[in-house]
Amino acid sequence: MLKQRLQQKLLQKLSPQQIQMIKLLEIPTMLLEQRIKKELEENPILEEVEQSETQSEPEIVLPDDNMEGNDDEFSIEDYINDDDIPSYRLYTSNTLRNDKREEIPFSIGVSFHEHLENQLGMADLNEREKQLGFYLIGNIDEDGYIRRKLTAIADDITFALGIETNEDELERILYVIQEFDPPGVGARDLQECLLIQLRAKEDQGKIVKLAFKIVKYHFDEFIKKHYDKIASKLNLSDEELKKAINEILKLNPKPGGSFTDPYDQSAQHIIPDFILDYEDGEFRLSLNTYSVPELRISKEYSDMIENYSYNRDNPNSHEREAIAFVKQKIESAKWFIEALKQRQNTLLVTMQAILNYQKEYFRDGDESKLKPMILKDIADATGLDISTISRVANSKYIQTHFGIFPLKHFFSEGMQTDFGEEVSTREIKNILAECIENEDKRNPLTDEELMGILKSKGYSIARRTIAKYREQLEIPVARLRKEL
Repeated sequence: MLKQRLQQKLLQKLSPQQIQMIKLLEIPTMLLEQRIKKELEENPILEEVEQSETQSEPEIVLPDDNMEGNDDEFSIEDYINDDDIPSYRLYTSNTLRNDKREEIPFSIGVSFHEHLENQLGMADLNEREKQLGFYLIGNIDEDGYIRRKLTAIADDITFALGIETNEDELERILYVIQEFDPPGVGARDLQECLLIQLRAKEDQGKIVKLAFKIVKYHFDEFIKKHYDKIASKLNLSDEELKKAINEILKLNPKPGGSFTDPYDQSAQHIIPDFILDYEDGEFRLSLNTYSVPELRISKEYSDMIENYSYNRDNPNSHEREAIAFVKQKIESAKWFIEALKQRQNTLLVTMQAILNYQKEYFRDGDESKLKPMILKDIADATGLDISTISRVANSKYIQTHFGIFPLKHFFSEGMQTDFGEEVSTREIKNILAECIENEDKRNPLTDEELMGILKSKGYSIARRTIAKYREQLEIPVARLRKEL
């Protein structure tokens, strides 16, 4: 049964400008330029300000379709304040006088898979076998492994190429591919990859044969570093075992990664969002806006608004549609420009608060001076919400006189020592890493022993916390750190 009733609700809604601001706040500088270019493409009202032009931001007042009165209330100055600029001032130069203009040579290379296919073309195989070989190479991943079962690949070949084949035939062709460069390519697991590389060594001396035997028959003991069991089963001396293990450690577990692929652009350069200079005992903090263009409202569309204001007595339907479109785009452009300014202001305010909080650290980069700091500390200092501080700290970098660091680097929890001093957990991790670096690799320190060392230094930490810090530092357990 339908009923009508009054009900009050408290809802949290974000305006389009707030949503835009949040999204802009999250992206780093290297993506901001792309975001601005996208907005420039979608909104014809926006245009870039030339570097040689200096002007204040225009005050935009949107006309009302129902406005009446004299023309003095509506003029072009309400939309844009732009002086006539000589043509010679519109040319810009982004280079300095002492900049070197170096030509970048154009190089042509082959990809990893093309390198394998070229070798397959020179192999002693018939046309059918080469066709199957090309399909096998296509299933080799970037590390150089075939991680799919040959039976599954045989089924794919039947459907894709219409060629009946089986696992035995594919394995014979795979053995040919495994002789290609780089050594170890085409393996189905790590053990087979290492065996291929050992088999390919020209110097098949005693140590290489011993290393081959260890990988082939005692691989589980090797990966678990149960060296005592290997020495006992093979009746080896410590010196022989050490040489054999070192021979295995020289091998490449990812042969595909050793090939320089000219088309692999996975590596990305870090572009800092902030630049911090320290000279004569003073800090100078600035935003890195070198590649971020300045925006303004297009004068062409402002003239369109002005022309409409002169002929608003008898507007036709097309003019009304056009001016409605322009009004909507102007409002959107204003929102975007304002969001960029708010982003800039929020970033500077947040980074300045971090700088004030960690001033002693930023003088020389000594991590022992890094104070415990959480998001709430900066939120209280700036008056911003914790979620806003989190968005600023995410994926942002700062360039200092001692290196480039992510903003997350400066945040850490704190704990109190037995002496009542509050220290950062980062300092504890540094002590932990130093202890492990200087340990006896024949007898690595266990988590219990590390707990005792830290306790003697005044840090009362539980063993599970030691294990957590060790995992965060990507340090394996004591058994896997053992060396001969």
